[in-house]
Amino acid sequence: MPAVEDDEPSQAHVESKPDLNIIMDIPVTMQVVLGSAVMPVANLVKLGRGAVVKLDTSIGDPVDLIVNGRIVARGEVVVLENEESRFGITLTEIVSPGAKPQRAKSVNA
Repeated sequence: MPAVEDDEPSQAHVESKPDLNIIMDIPVTMQVVLGSAVMPVANLVKLGRGAVVKLDTSIGDPVDLIVNGRIVARGEVVVLENEESRFGITLTEIVSPGAKPQRAKSVNA
């Protein structure tokens, strides 16, 4: 029995690209995480104006860019041109889904 060829593609084989324009105006929360610190509550309540909290990252270490709670990229902190009192981030890496935050070492205060 000869094979019958169908000139019309079936619905399952037709690939249509989703219209991303419908989501482009949805606001998302973006955060840049410079680092973290671990300390006992007793030390936390002693903090006041001018206190310095030592973070687990060093100058030059990449920072995490988090969108709606998920890490999407890493980058370097930069001072914005013509706005010396503001910072920005230059992206250096787009991370794969499910990436974990970069952690140097825990700081015991």
